[in-house]
Order: sequence, then structure tokens, then C-alpha cells
Amino acid sequence: MSNDRHVPVMLQRCLDMLAPALQRPGAVVVDCTLGLGGHSEALLERFPEARLVALDRDKEALRLSGERLAPYGDRATLVHAVYDELPEVLDRLGIPAVDGVLFDLGVSSMQLDEADRGFAYAQDAPLDMRMDQTTGISAAEVLNTYAPGELVRILRAYGEEKQAKRIVSAIVRERDKEPFTNSARLVDLIRDALPQAAKRTGGNPAKRTFQALRIEVNRELDSVEKAIPAAVKALAVGGRVVVLSYQSLEDRIVKGVFAAGAANTAPPGLPVVPEKYQPRLKLLTRGAELPTEEEVAENRRAAPARLRGVERIREDVL
Repeated sequence: MSNDRHVPVMLQRCLDMLAPALQRPGAVVVDCTLGLGGHSEALLERFPEARLVALDRDKEALRLSGERLAPYGDRATLVHAVYDELPEVLDRLGIPAVDGVLFDLGVSSMQLDEADRGFAYAQDAPLDMRMDQTTGISAAEVLNTYAPGELVRILRAYGEEKQAKRIVSAIVRERDKEPFTNSARLVDLIRDALPQAAKRTGGNPAKRTFQALRIEVNRELDSVEKAIPAAVKALAVGGRVVVLSYQSLEDRIVKGVFAAGAANTAPPGLPVVPEKYQPRLKLLTRGAELPTEEEVAENRRAAPARLRGVERIREDVL
């Protein structure tokens, strides 16, 4: 276990950004990505009047967090769900609107640290990569069964891998000899397939392919595309959404949803802007905020983090 697995990224900044919305008694805050419960525990601690609803698709994460959050009793409600199921979860719990929502996107520290999950390219493990191991197809199945053109598309779109064609040619050649089961063989194949120059940039050469497979297996971008607008919709006026993302594809989606909500959509030239065209959101960050150098030095997983926040300033008008 690496000792930074329990360190939540940009924790203080997330709490400070949510604080104005969570001070009142009975405020409801949703942690859409519970993981090991670091952010959730801090929310319950800092806002003693607030009630927490926390979601995770990973049953092992729910079990461990359940133990960690047990002292808070019925202030914490833990739910086995993907974050794009937020509207259904709130509906089931009879919660019409919430005051705060936190997303910490990307792979949880636990999944990176548990060798047998196959998320990390640094150690050999079965190529699984499912965040919820009770459902869906594994990374090995994607590698062994997808058409070459589809694999190239995934590596380019989700991994931003310039050498996608070269890597996929090697994968197809190798899988015909023997199906892929473990991560080490894939890492070796990628290393051999890449030209020298490509190996010298950007850390481990397998990083982009592993990211692409993980996003495909867990349908991550689809979930983010549905979840961010759903979170905004669930907010009471004065409520806030704060999102930590770790790669440009996710951050782009978040930025787009927030910018659209903060825009005045009136046709040009109206002397008075009717309510229905006025912005519903106020941006709380100028662009994306980055972690401090001190934090990155203490917790290497914070390095790629990008933080954005919005406040709901008016109801939707139909």
C-alpha cells in the first residue's frame, strides 16, 4: 500500500468552495465518487448540520467507506450506484433538491493500489479494469474481441494516443496467437510497438492505452456527460457543484456544461433580458484551478487534477 492512498486531492479547496452552500441545518451534500471516503469524512466533519449521500459503483469501496463513516450514523447514506444514476438515487431517497455535489473523477486510489484489479500498468495483474466487478465486460474482452478499427478509435479518442494504429496492429497479431489475460504482456507489446522517439515522452508508454481501455470498460465519459448536467439540475438555488477531473476529456465536458449554464442565451438586441434567457449558474473558478506545488510534492496523484465549481443562482424557467 502506498501511503498516499488516503490523501484526498485538493481537499481544503473543495470544502471551502462548498462551504457557503452547506452551513444551514439540514443541508444535503452528495459525494458522487465515494472511493475510500476521504472527501465524505471531511464533509461530515466540517459541516456537522449536513446530511451526506455518497455513491460508488465499487462494492469494495462501499464496504471500506461504510466502516470509516460508521461513527456518523444516519447522517451518511451510502448507495451502490454509478454517478449518472444521481436523479434516480435522489428520487428513491425522497430528496427533491440538494445543496452541494462533489465529483472526484478518475480512478480511486484503492483501485490503483489493489494489484489484482488490472488498472495499473506498473504491476502484472489480470486485465479487468471494471470499477464494478459485478457487471460489464473486462479490458481483456475489449482487447480480444473488438474489431481493429474500433480499438484504434478508442485509443485515439480516449487515450489521445498518436500511435494507435501501430499498437492495435501489434495487439491483433498477438491476440490471434493467444488471447490477452494479463497487463504485463500488454505493457511489453506497447513498448515494443512504439518508435524510439515516442517512448521518450510522457512517462510510461502504456499509460495512454490503459487510460483508453479503462474509459471504455467503465463507459466513463458517457457517465460524466450525463452526470454533470444531472447534478446541476438537482441543485437548489444557492447550491454548488464542485468537480475534480484528471484528464482533458473529462475537464472539457465539465467546462462545457458549466459555461452553458453560466451563459446569457437571449437573442441579441433585447432591451430587457427575460428570466428564461438569464444565466442559471455562476462560475466559481476562473478556468480550472490547479493543485499547489506543495500538494503535488506530498501527493503525486494530485498532479493532473483540475478543479471547477459553479453555484446555482436561479431556477430553470421553462
